[in-house]
Amino acid sequence: MSEAKGGRSAQLKHTGLRPGWTTGACATAAATAAYTALLSGDFPDPVTITLPKGQTPAFALAVEELVEGQATAGVVKDAGDDPDVTHGALVRVTARHLSPGAGVVFKAGPGVGTVTLPGLPLDVGEPAINPVPRQMIREHIARVAAEHGGTGDVEITVSVDHGEEIARSTWNPRLGILGGLSILGTTGIVVPYSCSAWIDSIRRGVDVARAAGHTHVAGCTGSTSEKTVVTEYGLPEIALLDMGDFAGAVLKYVRRHPVDRLTVCGGFAKLSKLAAGHLDLHSARSRVDKPFLASLARRGGADEALAAEVEVANTGLAALQLCQARGVPLGDLVAVAARDEALSVLRGAPVAVDVICIDRAGTVVGRSSVR
Repeated sequence: MSEAKGGRSAQLKHTGLRPGWTTGACATAAATAAYTALLSGDFPDPVTITLPKGQTPAFALAVEELVEGQATAGVVKDAGDDPDVTHGALVRVTARHLSPGAGVVFKAGPGVGTVTLPGLPLDVGEPAINPVPRQMIREHIARVAAEHGGTGDVEITVSVDHGEEIARSTWNPRLGILGGLSILGTTGIVVPYSCSAWIDSIRRGVDVARAAGHTHVAGCTGSTSEKTVVTEYGLPEIALLDMGDFAGAVLKYVRRHPVDRLTVCGGFAKLSKLAAGHLDLHSARSRVDKPFLASLARRGGADEALAAEVEVANTGLAALQLCQARGVPLGDLVAVAARDEALSVLRGAPVAVDVICIDRAGTVVGRSSVR
């Protein structure tokens, strides 16, 4: 696959990282090539498309199949330097003529999921080809039809080799997208380490939970905290948000799309960052603030000697253990401070919040009341 204007080695300013292409861009390129071959008998290779912001990448074809009445083209996804689970996946599109007036009809082939729950930007029963990729494909089908004298009435079946297996590593099963991957993208470009797909999945998770009538959801930093929340509250999987490090993404979206109650559950060290005002909990973008923990410990009754030990502790967990040994409830104090920070981000939205801090084994080491 080639790249957008600027050459294959074009990199993002200030990062040195190479961008890549979304599954939506790959499907658009494959659909354009397949429909061109269906009308003309020849596959354009490479095939050039226009992205929503005007870039014109060209994609090499990995598959070309032309039989009576249908054509299939395939493109291998290049995610650039982003650790995308779909990097290297083969996206195939089969184009087949439909009767005049049918328009562009989308189908899910092997490896592309089908929507089974409400709350997503697609109706239940629809193939998981998101609105922007659908629009991109429609626009390119119209251009090919105008160039080669077609009607633009065509069935577009999108498939991804091994997509059902890959989808197990995504949010799709939890969101009710079954049978494979989603065809995603709003710009056509994958920005390395932007984590936009993860944040979008958090938003869709809130939407699906609300649509299913769940009024209590939980933002969890990992699988251990998910198990804790299930044990504590019996929440179903659909109400669990795989928050990871993106506490801010959960809080800002719930502020605009409220639920009655939000539980935030995670490791003590990560949630101490939220307590200190950090909304991105990744170790590369925020650090455990030991002086802040020392100030909380003082508030909980620690003397100056203990506070000094907390301030120079090697890790957040070490600080917690120091306080536990002296009867200072640092875990609870962090949970309360994290809850209050969450409420400040929610800005008065009608959402009650509680926070649970756990250690690496999943033991609850701190919790706040619901407020």
